[in-house]
Amino acid sequence: MTANALAMTIQGAVDHVKQNPSAAQATYKAKVLLDKGVQCSAFVRKFPAIILDEPPNLGGNDAGPNPVEVLLVSLGACQEMVYAIYASMMGIELDSVTVYLKGHLDVRGFMGEEGVPPGYQEITFETRIESQADAKSIEALIRTVEACCPTMDTIRRPVEVRGKAFLNGEPVVAV
Repeated sequence: MTANALAMTIQGAVDHVKQNPSAAQATYKAKVLLDKGVQCSAFVRKFPAIILDEPPNLGGNDAGPNPVEVLLVSLGACQEMVYAIYASMMGIELDSVTVYLKGHLDVRGFMGEEGVPPGYQEITFETRIESQADAKSIEALIRTVEACCPTMDTIRRPVEVRGKAFLNGEPVVAV
């Protein structure tokens, strides 16, 4: 899709939401199945399974990225998509955008050590943009992307997470 076509598509979506505020609400769904060992198959919409696994040193067969790697991929991909969308809306032509990400994690938390969080302690990224646009326009684009990226917002802001567990169809514990 060309930048102009993308801008027109997004503007159509913006106009639709302005005219129909209830259309702004979206719910995304996924289903994940434990296959064998620690390998999982994740299903989203109509797409083939996404295989997630752990490396051998964490009990896996390395058949796919692990969940914390997918979190990094999700953040980078979301940033790149938001760059494409807003660049098209702002009339900025991008030659390329590449996001390099690192997540720093202490596996002792995953292994149950008290006082050590099991998740990332820090996520860092570096975005490399190639464009003929002036620095001021790119800086405005960067600020917009960092303010509007849904995955970035979800990671930075506390989000309520609730769940339920069932054993043979009967509720066991609320998470």
